[in-house]
Amino acid sequence: MKRLLLQTLLDWKEQPARKPVLLDGARQTGKSFLLETLLGEHFGQVIRLDFLEQPNLVSLFADSLMPDDILTNIELELNISIDRHQDLIIFDEIGECQSAINSLKFFAEQCPDMFVCASGSNIGLLGSFPVGKVEFLELYPLTFEEFLWASNQPSLTKAFEQMNLGKVAHEKLFSLLIDYYFVGGMPEAVKVWFGLESEVESRAEPEPGIIERIQRVNQIHRSLIAGYERDFGKYSDKVSAQHIQAVFENVPVQLSKNRDDSVKRFKFKDVIEKKSRYKDLAGPVNWLEKCRLISKCHPIDCQPGSPFKPLAKDNIFKLFLFDVGLLGHMLGVSYKEHREQKYSYKGYVAENFVQNELITKFGSPTYSWEYARSEIEFLFKTDAGDVIPVEVKSGKRTRAKSLQTYVQRYGPTATLKFIGSTGSLDDPAAKVLPLYYVSKIRDVVG
Repeated sequence: MKRLLLQTLLDWKEQPARKPVLLDGARQTGKSFLLETLLGEHFGQVIRLDFLEQPNLVSLFADSLMPDDILTNIELELNISIDRHQDLIIFDEIGECQSAINSLKFFAEQCPDMFVCASGSNIGLLGSFPVGKVEFLELYPLTFEEFLWASNQPSLTKAFEQMNLGKVAHEKLFSLLIDYYFVGGMPEAVKVWFGLESEVESRAEPEPGIIERIQRVNQIHRSLIAGYERDFGKYSDKVSAQHIQAVFENVPVQLSKNRDDSVKRFKFKDVIEKKSRYKDLAGPVNWLEKCRLISKCHPIDCQPGSPFKPLAKDNIFKLFLFDVGLLGHMLGVSYKEHREQKYSYKGYVAENFVQNELITKFGSPTYSWEYARSEIEFLFKTDAGDVIPVEVKSGKRTRAKSLQTYVQRYGPTATLKFIGSTGSLDDPAAKVLPLYYVSKIRDVVG
């Protein structure tokens, strides 16, 4: 499966001097595959040390953090020869080895010509890492564009790249978007959905039917959620694992209460017994955010301007789940329900989808707008600093009273709506696009 972040890594490879890469992301989002397989094929040899699978590898860093000593130890341990100008070294699950984390500083300073990458699933929880000495990158679940690549439809991919707004292209792209709502972007689920097994597996077994694929995706989702819940107990020190799980489970529940309406602020009451204030839940919320399992969107209740951060309040936010497939699974939304698109759940699924696409492209947090009973789902800042209100409508209805209120109050240079049908770019001041083109937002408004 192709990943958008690969090009960033290839650009890093071509630099005359470079810092080590530190790749963060939730567990099972494909970090090892991206580094070892996709990036690794551009190197003569890949040396991967997995500190979770082989805890004994920690001893390679016991005597010294100097690169020369570490490389000698690796060669001795693995019985290999390392070419410093041709080989890729990967420190996988680096969070399990603090000495390896500390060594990145010395690789940056003493070996800028080497190719060193590190990855981990809980990097946000680390007590320290060499700030300024690493190239920090984040990997999220597959975006819709990456999901489209995995579907192996070159003509449809071309239509997407060209932002085709025709009816035929829309029907196919929107149908694929509905599949994405169910499957989500976790690589294992995507692989099963599109039958991306190895050639040997493909020859040995007939292609599974839709019922079997649905069942297998559901099983993968169950296993992933169970794995995250185990991590709550394994990696939460000061914060209660039960409290983290309560918040994690409550995010989909609160999202689902927004029936065909904008997602509301996260409510702290009734999530954990006898705790009803932000400071009571700040620990679990921040833990989940650092592990990339949830993301925040801060509402702004005044005239938006650049920068957004001073206008928002730390204790007021919406919370979204990091993967729409897992969101639907946690709420028991079936594939058939997704396909029919007749139920009120589709509004919050669409908004969570837009949130995830935006943070993958531009980082987190995101921002929205509130005034009285009017709400704009997202605010987007152009390169020129203009603030564009972004409305999200899951269906075909495009009338938006909140958007009218925003325009009357602030007179933005343009507005943008993402909807469940074909759109139009004819009016430069009021652009309308299908939901699946969220990642093209900068191409549209600058």
